[in-house]
Amino acid sequence: MRYGKLAPWLFITPTVLGLVFFRIGPIIAAFLASFTSWNVFSPPQWIGASNYVELFNSGTFWMILRNTLVFSLIYVLGVMVCGLFLAILVNNRIRAITFFRGLYYLPVITSTVAIGVVWSWILSPRFGVLPNVLADLGVHNLPSFLGDSRYALLTLVVVYIWKMSGYHMILFLAGLQNIPEEYYEAAKIDGATRWQSLRHITLPLLSSTTFFIGIIALIQSLQSFDITMAMTEGGPNYASATLSFFTYINAFVHFRMGYASAMSFVLLVIVGIITFINFYARKYWVETVD
Repeated sequence: MRYGKLAPWLFITPTVLGLVFFRIGPIIAAFLASFTSWNVFSPPQWIGASNYVELFNSGTFWMILRNTLVFSLIYVLGVMVCGLFLAILVNNRIRAITFFRGLYYLPVITSTVAIGVVWSWILSPRFGVLPNVLADLGVHNLPSFLGDSRYALLTLVVVYIWKMSGYHMILFLAGLQNIPEEYYEAAKIDGATRWQSLRHITLPLLSSTTFFIGIIALIQSLQSFDITMAMTEGGPNYASATLSFFTYINAFVHFRMGYASAMSFVLLVIVGIITFINFYARKYWVETVD
C-alpha cells in the first residue's frame, strides 16, 4: 500500500525534472541574465534595468517590433484563410483525395532552409524563374522582392504562409469533419446555397477550431526565425527582421546575451498579452457543437 501511493510520483518524476531543468530553469536564468551585461567570455555583471532602458530607447527596436507585428498580422490572417480554403477543398470523398491532402501538406515537412533557398532562387532579379517568366510575358522592371525594403518583409510572409498553410489545413479539416452532416442536409432542404451554409453553419461551428488555430498561428509568427535567416538575413537594413531574428543576432553575433535576454522577455510579454486578449474575447464569438 505504501508503494502504491509512491508509484505515481515515481512515474511523473522524470517529466517534472525535465520541465524544471530544461524549461523553467533556463527561463529563470534568462530573466536574470536580462539584468546583466554578459558577453559569454567573461562573468556577467549586474546592471539592473539598463538593457530594458536601452531597448525602449532604440529606434531599431521599434522598427523591428513594427516588422514583427505586421508579419504576425498578415501571417495569421493569411494562413487561416488559406488553411480553411484548402481544408474545404480536401473535405470531399473523391478519388485520390488522400494524395492531394499529402501534396498540400508536403511544404510543412520540407526543410525551411531548403524552401528559403529555392524561393530565393525563384525570386532572384537576374536569374530567377519568376522574373524571367514574367519578362517573357511582357512584364518588365520588377522590384527586387528580397532586396527592396518595401517588399522584403511581405515576401517572407507570403513564402511562410505558403509553407505552413498545409499544417493549418489539417487542423481545419479535423474541425470540418466534426460538424454533423445533418446540419448541411437540413440547410439544403431549406434551400440554402453553399455560401449561406458556409456563412451560417461552417464558420460558426468552426469557431473553436479557428480560435485554437489563431493562437497557434500567432505563436508561430512571433517565433519565426529560420525563414528570415534563409532568405534575407534580416535585410536590407533590418527591413525584414523580426524580434526572434534580432534576438539571435544580438545573442550569437554580437554576444550581447543580457540585451538579447531582455528582448526575448519583451517578446514573451507581447505573446502573453495578445493570448490573454484572445482568451478573454473568446466567449463573445466561439461557439460549440451540441
